[in-house]
Amino acid sequence: MTTNELDLRRELVEACRSMNRLRINNGTAGNISVRHGDGFLISPTGIPYDQLTPEHVVAMNWDATFAGDVLPSSEWRFHRDILQARPDLHAVVHTHSVHATALSVLERDIPAIHYVIAAAGGDSIRCAPYEIFGSQELADQVVKALEGRRACLMAHHGVIAAHVSIARALALAVTVEELAHQYLLCLPLGDPPVLSESQIADVLVKFRSYGQQGTPTGEGLRQAS
Repeated sequence: MTTNELDLRRELVEACRSMNRLRINNGTAGNISVRHGDGFLISPTGIPYDQLTPEHVVAMNWDATFAGDVLPSSEWRFHRDILQARPDLHAVVHTHSVHATALSVLERDIPAIHYVIAAAGGDSIRCAPYEIFGSQELADQVVKALEGRRACLMAHHGVIAAHVSIARALALAVTVEELAHQYLLCLPLGDPPVLSESQIADVLVKFRSYGQQGTPTGEGLRQAS
């Protein structure tokens, strides 16, 4: 994972565009952040992704101060609070993907209908209670919903996925949308059977040795799906 600021800015811009290409977001609704230096980089508010440049990305300090005239995403509070509360997470992706947002409207957690839910860190993806966007109250609820997890829903709002890199967080956001779609397809037939805590615990162990485990430089790579 790069630590060069310009590279991170470029990666963040490309990930914003990818959200729309992947159809997990529309317009400028979503936002992305990544830990850097003594704070974090975050996408700006209200700039269409096809017009976004690395210079538009806002560098914020933990005390919420920033330099320049470009305003950060209105959701900066939950980005900051997640990164501060979770040193294991380095990037946060927020989307309004259709199926996951539909479940958030129903105020439903996603249960363990498929083993890949373990990619989010446990046997469920919780739905945080509704609070108005951009508020400290929402940030508090999100941090709580993410305890022991890397993803959550926000009631009547959307999705948060967080991971060790922007790429991994974006991939997890796609996985959450897939799980939500599967769950919604099952619901007309009744509540689907779910995997047990012990079965998901076995998957979590198996994920530790799944996929490419190293690079020529020795950096560990662990795929979660």
